[in-house]
Amino acid sequence: MWTEENNSLKKTFTFKDFSEAFAFMTRVALAAEKMDHHPNWTNVYNKVDITLNTHDAGDIVTDKDRKLAAIIDKIA
Repeated sequence: MWTEENNSLKKTFTFKDFSEAFAFMTRVALAAEKMDHHPNWTNVYNKVDITLNTHDAGDIVTDKDRKLAAIIDKIA
């Protein structure tokens, strides 16, 4: 479940191993590029932490973030 805090949507995804986590990140990257809306994220082994907010709207959560979050959930 995505949580909203500090003007951001945040979620951690956990996978079987690094390869699965990296494949997920690749699919998210392609979707984000199509939207021209890119996540802030970190990856350590099988965990991917994602933070979404809209920089050009003053670093707040917008409909763009909610749309990308829904797409990311479908990818996961």
